Amino acid sequence: MKAGNTRFSLLGSMINFKTASSITLALIFSSQMVVAETMLMQLREQITSPAYEGWWPNDDGTYKLFFGYMNTNWEQQFDISVGADNYFSNVGAGELDDLAKDGFDFSDADQGQPTHFYPRRNPFLFTIDVPADFGDEEMVWTLKTQGQVNRAYGTLKPDYRIDPQVISTEVGGNFGSLSDSLRTNISPELRVEGESFRSVRVGQPLSLAVRASDPDNLPARRAAPRTSNGQIYRPPSSIVAMSGPGLRFSWTIYRGPAESASFNPAQFKTYTDTRMYANSPWSPPFEIPMPPEDGRWTAEVTFDEPGEYVLRGIASDGSMFTYQNINVTVTR
Repeated sequence: MKAGNTRFSLLGSMINFKTASSITLALIFSSQMVVAETMLMQLREQITSPAYEGWWPNDDGTYKLFFGYMNTNWEQQFDISVGADNYFSNVGAGELDDLAKDGFDFSDADQGQPTHFYPRRNPFLFTIDVPADFGDEEMVWTLKTQGQVNRAYGTLKPDYRIDPQVISTEVGGNFGSLSDSLRTNISPELRVEGESFRSVRVGQPLSLAVRASDPDNLPARRAAPRTSNGQIYRPPSSIVAMSGPGLRFSWTIYRGPAESASFNPAQFKTYTDTRMYANSPWSPPFEIPMPPEDGRWTAEVTFDEPGEYVLRGIASDGSMFTYQNINVTVTR
C-alpha cells in the first residue's frame, strides 16, 4: 500500500511537472506571439513605399496605370509635397533601377499623386493615362520617407495587366469573392455638387455634397456572413483583409495636412485599417451603411490652419472606386 501510495505520489508529481511545463511553454509561446505582434504592428517610425498596381487598356488605345502605396505604420502619417522626395519620372526601361540616381524632372514630377499619406495599405488610389505608343517606357514614382528612397515602376509588362475582378480581389471586395461577374463590374457614378475650386476661412465650416450611384449594382449588397453567436465571420485563411459589398462614400484629405481638417460627420477610413472598431470597412465589426435614400451625401469640413488643400471624395461599391477632388484655399 505504501509503495502504491508512493508510486501514485510520484505519478502525480510527474503529471504536475508535465502540466507546469506545458503551462510554462504556453506562457512563453504566448509571450513570444505578443512580442511578435507588437514588433509587426509598428505604430511609428516606419517607411512608406509607393506601389504600382497594374494597367489596363483604354477604349481609345491609350493605357491606364494604377498606383497606390503602403505606409507600414499603423498610426504615423506623412505630408510630402511634390518635389525631390515625391515625384514621377517618365523614363526608358531600367533607367531608374539605381535608387541612388536622382530622376527628378519638374515637367514630369506631378502626376496627381497624393501628398498626404495615411497609414497602412491604400491601393488603387490614383491613375495615370499613358499614350498608345508608351511601349517599354516606365512611369516611375519615387518616394522618400524616414531617409529611405523607394520606387514603384509603372510598365506595360503583360504580367501587370489587371481587370475589375483583380482589383476586387486585391482589396478583399465582396467578402473576398472570385465571382466571374466581377470582371464586368463598373465603378460607381459620382458627381460633386458645386465648384471644384473653393476658398474658406480658418474655423469656417465648408459644406460638401455629392451624388453617387451604382448603376450595375455589382457586387450586390448582402449581409456579412456570421458565426453562430452572431459575430461577423472573417476566415483566418484569407490572404487580404475583406470588406462587404454595397455603395458607400467617404471624404479624405488627398493633399494637405489631414490633422488640420475635421469632418462632420466623421468619415470612415478608406484605407485597410483592420483593427477592431477602427471605423474602416476592413475592420470588424464595421458594416457598410445604407446609402441616403436620395443618393446624396452631405458633410462639412473645418480647417484649423491656412493653406492649400485637396479633398478627395471616394465612392466605392466595395470592389471598384470613383474619385472626385475639390481644391480648397484656406485663409486666416
